[in-house]
Amino acid sequence: MYRVIADSLEAYLNFDPERKSDLVRLHEVIRKAAPSLKRYFHKGTPVGEAGMRMRMIGYGKFRYAIRSGDLIEWPVVGVALQKNYVSVYVAATKGDAPIVKGYAGTLGELRSGRNNFSFERCADLNTAALSSLFAEAAGIFAADPQNPVRYMQGS
Repeated sequence: MYRVIADSLEAYLNFDPERKSDLVRLHEVIRKAAPSLKRYFHKGTPVGEAGMRMRMIGYGKFRYAIRSGDLIEWPVVGVALQKNYVSVYVAATKGDAPIVKGYAGTLGELRSGRNNFSFERCADLNTAALSSLFAEAAGIFAADPQNPVRYMQGS
């Protein structure tokens, strides 16, 4: 498993100097399309507690309850370095489907999943489609802050 060793946003951005410019460029797209989703360092859940341990750059925050009743903090949009690519997670739905599904194949992504997509270089992405995705996710979250909660509790 690829593990990013970082304890701050700055350390995360500097973890892989080769891909820092991709993270910065993606941040600019997110910031312009979804300024209400504030960027932060998502430190992951500490060992011994329920939740995801993955560290990433988060945009917007919400909390959802897992089966044990523990509350987990999670980003509306998360950006995570992987060994050979960058993954973007979007915890929002449109109708009953994860919002990313509606954009699959239009983003210029390497691969796409239910609520995520991956890319190798930001230059490969379709900025207009990406901006639309982030703006729509931010709008859904602003109108219905429980939308990502329902998605995460139902998955």
